[in-house]
Amino acid sequence: MPPKHVAIVTCSTRSPRLNPTITQYVYDVLAHDPTIPTKKVDDNTEDTDPRHITLSILDLSKQHLPLYDEAIIPASLPAHDPTPHYTTEHAKAWSAVVRQYDGFIFVTPQYNWSIPASLKNALDYLFHEWKGKPAGIVSYGSRGGRKAADHLKSILTGLRMRVVGTAPGLVVKNTGLPVGALSEEQERVDLDEKDLAGWKDAGVEGMMRNLGMELVCELDKERW
Repeated sequence: MPPKHVAIVTCSTRSPRLNPTITQYVYDVLAHDPTIPTKKVDDNTEDTDPRHITLSILDLSKQHLPLYDEAIIPASLPAHDPTPHYTTEHAKAWSAVVRQYDGFIFVTPQYNWSIPASLKNALDYLFHEWKGKPAGIVSYGSRGGRKAADHLKSILTGLRMRVVGTAPGLVVKNTGLPVGALSEEQERVDLDEKDLAGWKDAGVEGMMRNLGMELVCELDKERW
């Protein structure tokens, strides 16, 4: 049995954006935690240990999804193989991408007390591809993004995902964004050291590890 594959999802699509930097932070915390049995996908050695999970980053901005335009209701498609039954090529491609993963960690900013439209749009395209899979939430904002996390939990529950209990909220007070669009190479925004120190003092990394272990436990239920 191959390792389980978990996507850490960058949920905003605006430019410039802080989301990819925070997603990388989440990845680094989990990938370097010795208590979580991770296997990096960039390691070319074959791994068949079923206890392992692989972590990779999935960026919604690279999926090029237009505003939801499917003619069918995703929940009405065949559960065992919905991909070929979508009416648009971009929905078929998105379905194939999501079906590769066994679990998800959604890293989302808070926009006006909720999640970005890009995330809601991406979720609404599919149903069976999400259904039954474990999910974690990491939010961020000037107060940690708690309202976005609560809203997202409700949406994921509606999609029949198994949302784990730990949901770290990262308070961003000092990191600023440049004005104007950036190239892909320039898009990375470095975190202010004060914010990083604040997260450490607040025990965010410990919460992140708890989230990771809860996700592993949910995946273990499927193995056995």
